[in-house]
Amino acid sequence: MTQTMPLPPASTAPAPAPLTQASSDRVVPARRMSFYDSLADLPKHFANGDLINSHIIASLSSVFPDGEDFFVRSVRHFRDQITDPVLKRQVAGFIGQEAIHGREHRAFNDRLHELGYPTKKLEQITKRTLAFRERHMSPTANLATTAALEHFTATLAEILLRDEDARELIGSPAVTDVFLWHAFEECEHKAVAFDVYKAVGGSERTRRWTMNFICFSFIGGMSLQTLLTILRDRDTYRRDRLIPSLRQLRHTPFLRRSVWHKLRDFNRPDFHPDDHETNDLLAEWQERLFGPNGELTTYLAGTA
Repeated sequence: MTQTMPLPPASTAPAPAPLTQASSDRVVPARRMSFYDSLADLPKHFANGDLINSHIIASLSSVFPDGEDFFVRSVRHFRDQITDPVLKRQVAGFIGQEAIHGREHRAFNDRLHELGYPTKKLEQITKRTLAFRERHMSPTANLATTAALEHFTATLAEILLRDEDARELIGSPAVTDVFLWHAFEECEHKAVAFDVYKAVGGSERTRRWTMNFICFSFIGGMSLQTLLTILRDRDTYRRDRLIPSLRQLRHTPFLRRSVWHKLRDFNRPDFHPDDHETNDLLAEWQERLFGPNGELTTYLAGTA
């Protein structure tokens, strides 16, 4: 005879996850940008002639268009569940910013493809990989992945905005403009996906497990992808190009131990993206990029 376990009393049921209130002073405007014309005369090894850095930047850009689309879908899935009006506005801004990021990086990837980089093939691989994930993982798991990857991009973005050496590695002024704009907006909306995840009751266990997985899968995948593109480049087999590039790579600000610690801080139980304070940094770059004499105002068609 099968015994039925009694249901626990209502009073012992777990309490619902607390809602996260979005920071009321965070504004996330969607700026309509167009960099395509500025990339027309881009040389192949645009990162000051550096072989490896050029391929790293190209490989990273190749995952952005479909990666940004994935982020948008992950967050938009839960938009109707958000009750905080401030967070709802930030979600709208997040979706707008990420959509424009994807469009502009796709245009950049088109130019890189013309120069011989396999960016269009890598875009296809990224699209198929993310489509497979969405078919087999829950919306909450996909949102956790978005929150984790947003911490990755925000960490790299902050380094780019704070460290002049990091900006100099990009080389080409046109490519630098694209990445400065992208980095600035990543810092603006760095907490939106995280706040949505918390607001809809995403678990701490899933959040931390996802970051553990992403830390190794994303870094490993990007490293392998970049290595394969480098091996396709004829200049890789010239010692006078490869050896200096390897030496330069050892000194990149993005490989410092502090970067790894900052990424892993995501797993702290009480972590929030705003713990890494960037308000002063954003104010500085708002003026530099979009002030009266802003460096990027010529690319700006409007905001939403």
